Amino acid sequence: SSSDSTMIALRAPAACAPCRGPISRRGAVRCTASAAPPPKYYILKYDYVPDILEKRGPYRAEHIGGAQKAADEGKLLMGGAFGDPPEGGLLLFKPDVAVAEIEAFVAADPYVKNGLVTAWSIKPYAVVVGP
Repeated sequence: SSSDSTMIALRAPAACAPCRGPISRRGAVRCTASAAPPPKYYILKYDYVPDILEKRGPYRAEHIGGAQKAADEGKLLMGGAFGDPPEGGLLLFKPDVAVAEIEAFVAADPYVKNGLVTAWSIKPYAVVVGP
């Protein structure tokens, strides 16, 4: 038997109106219109010479002292070597530190001045998960 009732298809909008963000299959809107962008920290990455452990001795105290000074001044959150044996270093600078300040840090670092760092880079780092 046929029915005279009309079916109406309801469709969710394709995107959140304020931010144009996607809507899930279940119709839940993930709106980021009012969310502040994450702060941009800076990562300073050093690549070390292969025999860093043998060469760093005369410069290590001054190298660590410079990093500790930056931490004491509230500019550096953390820093250290990565790899086993160490193949490089990573230092995480706070968002309010200018790139020029990080470049000055690099220029003053005895590891850089004495050829223990073969390459370095400064990259913005957006924290998405974590404290």
